[in-house]
Amino acid sequence: MALGMSAAILLSGCAQNYDPTSAWSVDKLYQEAKDELAAGGYDKAIGYYEKLEGRAAGTPMAQQAQLDKAWAQYKTNEPIQAVATLDRFIKLHPASPALDYALYLKGVVNFNDNLGLFSTLAQQDLAERDPKQAKESFEAFRELTTRFPQSKYAEDARLRMAYIKNSLARSEVYVARYYFERGGYVAAINRAQAAVQEFRDVPAVEEALFILVKSYDKLGLVQLRDDTRRVLEATYPNSVFLYPERAVAPKSWWKFW
Repeated sequence: MALGMSAAILLSGCAQNYDPTSAWSVDKLYQEAKDELAAGGYDKAIGYYEKLEGRAAGTPMAQQAQLDKAWAQYKTNEPIQAVATLDRFIKLHPASPALDYALYLKGVVNFNDNLGLFSTLAQQDLAERDPKQAKESFEAFRELTTRFPQSKYAEDARLRMAYIKNSLARSEVYVARYYFERGGYVAAINRAQAAVQEFRDVPAVEEALFILVKSYDKLGLVQLRDDTRRVLEATYPNSVFLYPERAVAPKSWWKFW
């Protein structure tokens, strides 16, 4: 009896540890992973890709498995894991022909994580959030466009960079506005100046200049107020801050691509 029970337990353990993919070729494993990915079975696809990385180590198929796994992790709302997978790929395969895609995907993961569903529902954008991931996204896109200017991903990366750059400037403006509304005029000036000096050619600079005008006025710095107003008028002759009646509905950023 005891011997029979031991054998049953042993067989049960073997059944639990049985890997149905163990007899699959790497080609079959890759195809099954692709099929799961296409069908939205991201968790299962991730498992297959991890097996494939080990079985096809050192081959282009293993590299592709890493990239596809990062995409699946991104689709399962695991941006940290996706970025870690991409960082590993970039470190291990600096000469890969798919390096431009790896950089692009890293930028997209951080970009979309900052513009997720809940921020949209709350009417909160990147400018009002921690800019760390936005900066990481920008750096990935910057490296892509610098190293691979002819990449098929470069143009989209440039458009996203423009949006991120404006959002980072708006982040400074958001803080400047916060200080101004609470009477912290010197602090407002510092943050608005940072936006003007660091970003210059982005739309958010218009409000930064206006905050400077108002802050200088509150502090009685007439010359600085008037000089800054002249800059604002010359740079933005139809400024909605100086002439609210000229305001038009803004175009959504995503319509640029």
